[in-house]
Amino acid sequence: MSMPARLLAAFALCLATEALAVLEPGAPAPVPLGLAADGSVVRIGQSRGMVTVVTFWATWCAPCRRELPLLEGLQRAGWGRVQVIAVNIDERERFRAMARELSSLALKVTHDVDNRVRQAYGVKGIPHTVIIGRDGRVTAVLMGYNDDSIDEILEEVNEDLAAN
Repeated sequence: MSMPARLLAAFALCLATEALAVLEPGAPAPVPLGLAADGSVVRIGQSRGMVTVVTFWATWCAPCRRELPLLEGLQRAGWGRVQVIAVNIDERERFRAMARELSSLALKVTHDVDNRVRQAYGVKGIPHTVIIGRDGRVTAVLMGYNDDSIDEILEEVNEDLAAN
């Protein structure tokens, strides 16, 4: 293999490794969080100073639909200190219809239009929840959902609120 071919292969391997990287606690949270129903861009910095819970979900995901009302309760209980952002991965038209139905919720619903948010957050399956501390750094990554999931999220959020 020639030197340029080796360099190209090494570069491709680095890109593949980056694309498969999992977001780890302590890492800065990726900035983009998708588009709101009104078309505005939602970014992580908009909730700086609050603990942010980012959950990835779809309308066809039954565990996701069970989790959303619980996260809504967390948002209401932590008003002003906790921001929940639900990043939807459905196609655009399904997102628009669903966003109208969920407009009364306190949590913020966004749409991952081009899968970049999902990729930046290392999402391989849903539900996938990332908790971000007030300093903008990831404190926990939770994949999947079970009966203990909301307790884990609540425990992590309370720890983050107690810090600093």
